[in-house]
Amino acid sequence: MSKIVFIVGSLRKGSFNEKLAKKVETLLPDNTEISYLSIDLPWMNQDLETPELPEIKAIREEVKSADAIWIFSPAYNHDIPGVLKNALDWLSRSLDLSDLRGPSALQDKLVTVSSVANGRSPEDVFEQLTTLLGWLRTHVVKPFTGVPVNIEAWEDNQLQITDDSIEALQKQIEALFEALKDK
Repeated sequence: MSKIVFIVGSLRKGSFNEKLAKKVETLLPDNTEISYLSIDLPWMNQDLETPELPEIKAIREEVKSADAIWIFSPAYNHDIPGVLKNALDWLSRSLDLSDLRGPSALQDKLVTVSSVANGRSPEDVFEQLTTLLGWLRTHVVKPFTGVPVNIEAWEDNQLQITDDSIEALQKQIEALFEALKDK
């Protein structure tokens, strides 16, 4: 059994990226354990690192126990949302503060990314996360999948995921599980 932690980079109720995550859940093999990481966290601040806050300890433990991470990120002004960056900042801190270059909860984790966004925005998010995740010492698994927002979704909050997008997600799942086999 593989355990994958989903990180939805939006706090919005009815988030399109959360809807995409729920769709991906239905596409994964039956023997996959999924959990969602809460990113409603205090802002990263070294003054808050010790003693370790319970919510930070919880997300670190959740990520450490995972075989892989799947990030679902909207694009805010062609960039990753601050709440997502904040969660990654907390997760990237050394688990041993006496060794600031020591391993973090994210160390060597397989990470893939999908994004519901329009225009060039998903590609901008993918470029930024690829760079950031490399810096954070993770193993990035591509391809990534960008899903456009259907125009009606802005009115009725119903994201329509096309057959082409589902096919792209299935290829992403295959790549992730191939990487899991190799790990």
